[in-house]
Amino acid sequence: MRKPEYLALFCAIALGSAGCASKHIVRAAPPSVSTPPHDATEPMPPPATPPQPVTTEEEPPPESTSPVPPMVPAKRPTPPRPRTPQPDPPAPRPAAPQISPQLSAKDLASTKSSTTANITTAEQNLQLANGKQLNAPQKDLTEKISSFLAQAHEAILADDWVRAQNLAEKARVLSAELVKSF
Repeated sequence: MRKPEYLALFCAIALGSAGCASKHIVRAAPPSVSTPPHDATEPMPPPATPPQPVTTEEEPPPESTSPVPPMVPAKRPTPPRPRTPQPDPPAPRPAAPQISPQLSAKDLASTKSSTTANITTAEQNLQLANGKQLNAPQKDLTEKISSFLAQAHEAILADDWVRAQNLAEKARVLSAELVKSF
C-alpha cells in the first residue's frame, strides 16, 4: 500500500472510533398536572317571588326577626380522588397434607419399638441433666431435646410413626451429646 492509502485508512479508522462529536441527551417530559375543565354553566338565578295580591284591608306585615339571606350558588363538588385498590387480605392457607409412607405390619411394629426405645433413652439422659449446673450450650441442648420429644409425642398422637421415629432419633442423639458434655 502507498502512503496516501495508509493515510486515508487511518483517517477512516479515527473517524469511526471517535463517534459523534456531540451527544444528545433526551429527557422525559415532566408529568403534566392538569385541572379538570371548567364548566361554563352560569349560576341559577334566585326563584322569582310571586306578586302579592292587592287587598283593601291592611294586613300587618309578617314579623321577621332577620332578613332572608341571599341565595348563594352551590359550589361544584370536587370529584373524588381515585382510590388505590386495597389488596384483599390473603386467604388462610390450608394445612399442608402429611404424606407418610404406608408401612407393613412388621415394619410398623419395628418402627414403634425403636421409637419408644429412643424416646425412653432421650428422657433418661435428660433426667441426668436435671440436677446439674448447665452452661449455655448445655441449656440449649436440653431445650432442643425437649422440643424434639414433644414433637415426637405429637406425631405419635397423629399416628405418624415415621416422623415420630425421626424426631425420637434426633432427641436420642442430642441427649447422648449432652451426657458426654458433663
